[in-house]
Amino acid sequence: MKELYEIGFVFRGFVIVHHSFKKLPKLSGKEYQDKKDLRGAFVSAISSFVESAFNNTSLEYLESGDVLFVFKMAKIQSSDNYEKEPIILYGLIEKKKKSDKLVKKFLEKIEPLMLLFIQKYSNKDFCELNQFELFKKNIIAYFKTTT
Repeated sequence: MKELYEIGFVFRGFVIVHHSFKKLPKLSGKEYQDKKDLRGAFVSAISSFVESAFNNTSLEYLESGDVLFVFKMAKIQSSDNYEKEPIILYGLIEKKKKSDKLVKKFLEKIEPLMLLFIQKYSNKDFCELNQFELFKKNIIAYFKTTT
């Protein structure tokens, strides 16, 4: 997917793993780069707001300048909680004329990656953040083989 800038997973408001495919453009003289912590909090807050304000409806995407923020929601079980919690896979994509088609294509493409992550990390200790860095290799391999 040549339009893809970045992909990542957000859990409890933190980006636990992400990979940048290409540099993001500047927006009004400010760069998006290296704002991983802010991105995680933003994605988590927006998703929580939409879910509570619109009766459990999930947000698919937001537009900001020439970038689409696309979200895929799921639930995962961590070892320190009795209930499943939200896990959000986000993608930053170059906005084209037909945003809806691009969003649909992205969401279909990343479904197996989301399922792999859930399978691999269900019932794990999510406080051990280093374990997720290994998943970056899965992200890279997945997009190399499906492009």
